[in-house]
Amino acid sequence: MIDPEKISTYPLSERKNKVKIDDFVDPIKSGEARRNIIDIFPDILAGKDIKDLIKAICKCHREKKEFILMMGAHAIKCGLSPLIIEMLKRGIITHLAGNGAVAIHDFEISLIGQTSEDVASAIEDGSFGMAYETGHHLNQAYIRGAMENKGMGESVIDLIKRMSPPYKEYSILHAAGESGVPLTIHTSIGTDIIHQHPGCSGEALGKTSYQDFLKIADTLSRLEGGIIFNLGSAVVLPEVFLKALTIVRNLGHEVRKFTAVNLDIIDHYRPRVNVLNRPTQSGGKRIFLRGSMEILVPLIFYGIFEEMENG
Repeated sequence: MIDPEKISTYPLSERKNKVKIDDFVDPIKSGEARRNIIDIFPDILAGKDIKDLIKAICKCHREKKEFILMMGAHAIKCGLSPLIIEMLKRGIITHLAGNGAVAIHDFEISLIGQTSEDVASAIEDGSFGMAYETGHHLNQAYIRGAMENKGMGESVIDLIKRMSPPYKEYSILHAAGESGVPLTIHTSIGTDIIHQHPGCSGEALGKTSYQDFLKIADTLSRLEGGIIFNLGSAVVLPEVFLKALTIVRNLGHEVRKFTAVNLDIIDHYRPRVNVLNRPTQSGGKRIFLRGSMEILVPLIFYGIFEEMENG
């Protein structure tokens, strides 16, 4: 029989611990002035990751390194456009990449100040995605862009400039154009509502999106020491990033030591392996933040603003 009396123990004071009170959150006391947002997080798990990310982005900005933000349209539908616009205006984001839905929802916001239809009801009668203006203007923009050998992102920027829609100040794409920040849109044929419209040109979609694929590869060639941040794109942008990074390394560019970040409400396979794990396996750092972006992104971005202003 096992004799429990012979089990050895050691003093608690000798044990190495991962959690210490020095790392605990420091609560704001009654009457205390508002402190820097970065100070409200504990130095534990995601709290430490957020602090590290804020400092890394500020360092990236100071040292003029690339900070590429890849995003899905959910960020727009969560009301985060004004924060991303502010990041563009301050020159913090050096390249903005979106999927096809980003262009769609951003354009609709600029045009009518609203977006995101009720898919569940519209799918019943075949009216889902069939709003005329969205399909007509974007498809025409891509056809025109293809004729002018422009990328998909630049084509939408040109469209918004020509139309000057009433709510363009809420447009991320317009802000990128005004700030001179490279904007790329990456589509997959058949994934976007404008592909349902009679004016859609597969040739134009392919040509303009491919131009943007080459453009993001060019930016990635300078990613060493910078940050790639994937915000809510589960498939398209993680795949684009992996292939573009492969081209860059194939051409001999040293892109190994950078910070890869993914923020989403759940842990998707492709962002985890294609953005975080595989690209950084020979160097660099990876940060995964799981949670609602409408809460986390304002905290992180305001932390960046305050850190830069106080630093």
